[in-house]
Amino acid sequence: MGEQQSDDRADGPALVRVSDAERQETAERLKLAHDEGRLSLIEYDQRLQGAFAATVRRDLDVLLADLPVVRRTDLPTVRAETAEVEKAEAQREYLKEWRSWAGTAVLLTGIWMVTAIASDDGLPFFWPIFPIGIWGAVLLANLFWGDD
Repeated sequence: MGEQQSDDRADGPALVRVSDAERQETAERLKLAHDEGRLSLIEYDQRLQGAFAATVRRDLDVLLADLPVVRRTDLPTVRAETAEVEKAEAQREYLKEWRSWAGTAVLLTGIWMVTAIASDDGLPFFWPIFPIGIWGAVLLANLFWGDD
């Protein structure tokens, strides 16, 4: 029994159970190999079935053993996910900028209101229009002509 345990430890990572994400990544690598002409359609189909039936790391390693190593970032799905994450981050930053604009607009309008109430000459010129308007115009321009 002690001998069996030492054999399991020697294989270590090869016997670790794989996740759905790892199976999907292997499927993407196989598709890339097929697209490059490294696998026939029959080989691709057999290996793809093996990828989705895999339970441990060794099962996936066998499917990729005779294929060149591909960086994870070169896989089409990973590139698409990275682009989506970057786009979502850019949208969050853009909304954050609008929140800052709105907070400043409220603050400047409040200052203007206090000075208008304190003034005996009626309503003074609405000077906050300049910083609020220019900043808002820049944000709108960024929406239409900003970096993609």
